[in-house]
Amino acid sequence: MDRRRFLTAVAAAGLAAHPAVRAWAQGRPAAMAPADRWPQFRGVPSLVGVSAATVPARLSVRWTWEAAEAIDSSAAIVDGTVFVGTGEGELVALALADGALRWRYKAGESIGESSPAVADGRVFIGDLDGVCHAVRASDGTRLWRAKTPSEIKSSPIVFGDTVAIGSYDGGLYAFGAADGTPRWSVMTDNYVHGTPAVVDGVAYFAGCDEIFHAVRLSDGRKLFATSASAYTGASVAIDRGVAYFGTFDNQVVALDIATQRILWQYEHPDRKFPYYSSAAIIDGTVILGGRDRFVKALDAATGKEVWSYFTRARVESSPAVASGRVYVGGNDGRFYVLDLASGKRLWEHEEGAPLQASPAIASGRIVIGSADGRLLCFG
Repeated sequence: MDRRRFLTAVAAAGLAAHPAVRAWAQGRPAAMAPADRWPQFRGVPSLVGVSAATVPARLSVRWTWEAAEAIDSSAAIVDGTVFVGTGEGELVALALADGALRWRYKAGESIGESSPAVADGRVFIGDLDGVCHAVRASDGTRLWRAKTPSEIKSSPIVFGDTVAIGSYDGGLYAFGAADGTPRWSVMTDNYVHGTPAVVDGVAYFAGCDEIFHAVRLSDGRKLFATSASAYTGASVAIDRGVAYFGTFDNQVVALDIATQRILWQYEHPDRKFPYYSSAAIIDGTVILGGRDRFVKALDAATGKEVWSYFTRARVESSPAVASGRVYVGGNDGRFYVLDLASGKRLWEHEEGAPLQASPAIASGRIVIGSADGRLLCFG
């Protein structure tokens, strides 16, 4: 949406005075992962899922790598290396150029949706035994491991010398990034499933307890807790002071962080299905998949639908954006490339197994895992 149309729309919705709306109107750039790195789940701490990389308009499969079990973990890419967790409990490192195995590290019995975070030469990931692991990025040597009381499906976040991760006992736990020393923990009333978004040293997450939480990462202080309107499994994406997330009450929510008020709620008039996919946000547009089989683009200011694309099964993969295109996996076994402006399908790859992981983008390559244990690299 161009700026003139944006201002017209928000004026009609009565949102023109909102600080987040003013920021977009003034043209402040959104966060995005650098062209050669995707160091954590959704690429950047605000979890907006956007890359500065230039991705070829015509894609092909550049390489595949076979794991013994499903890959639900989403990859991280740093310094030409792909890091990803597997269903048999391994964290592996592969060359981005050709998929050659560099090292493998045995974590627990299984790694689920927890995705690696890479910072300061260390790789962090959680497993379904409830352990947060830190290994050396160069060779996979274990640096430390820290136990939480229940399984981990959340992805780690790194802020300075602290790594934080959610657990299914309802806690968000923080450890020293260098040695795993416990720093603090914050308890909620249900699973911490989603990965917290981090903005200005504060972690934000909408929990399975139907509460939107804000926790200061330096000391674990709860800054506020407010209604998220419903049970939420998706991670929150934050752009210009507004948090966007889907819920199991079949809605997409925009929540203003400063006022802790819901700005809008989108719900399809006919198809009532939950949202598990986490949103990508770029240029005033929110893009996410739904269990109603649609990939949708919504106007960030008003929640109005901009376009939708109908797939053959639920979409639980979280879309990633680069080069004016949307990249997303489907449970129908297809990897889709959609035009960002119109939602038109530009290309698809038929894999034959559900793609529930989310794409990682760096150096013109896209990496995503499948339910049958294949890691795919497109470029």
